[in-house]
Amino acid sequence: MYKRQAPGAAGQAPAPAPGPVAGADAAVSRAVGREADGLAVASFVLGLVGLLVLNVLLGPTAIVMALLALARRTRRRGRALLGLALGVADLVVLAVLVTGNGAVAWDFGG
Repeated sequence: MYKRQAPGAAGQAPAPAPGPVAGADAAVSRAVGREADGLAVASFVLGLVGLLVLNVLLGPTAIVMALLALARRTRRRGRALLGLALGVADLVVLAVLVTGNGAVAWDFGG
């Protein structure tokens, strides 16, 4: 006697190997998204702190981080845009201080 085969199994090519696991793609996507969200928040915080201290360093850093977060399509787009605006404001404050004092220094004394 002969063995009975499953319908459609005779003469067909083997099933293709499974592709990448959907969960792995989702995990990578979440990690990239989380990193972009972190960049957006860090940009906002550095831009805010840069208004008070070290604006020559923190302003450009906030701008770069905001642009990276926007390029990586962060979910916190508003925060990245605020970080970008605050980074630019840091540089404006620096320019005003340099033209007013003639030096890159804060002077609260009279």
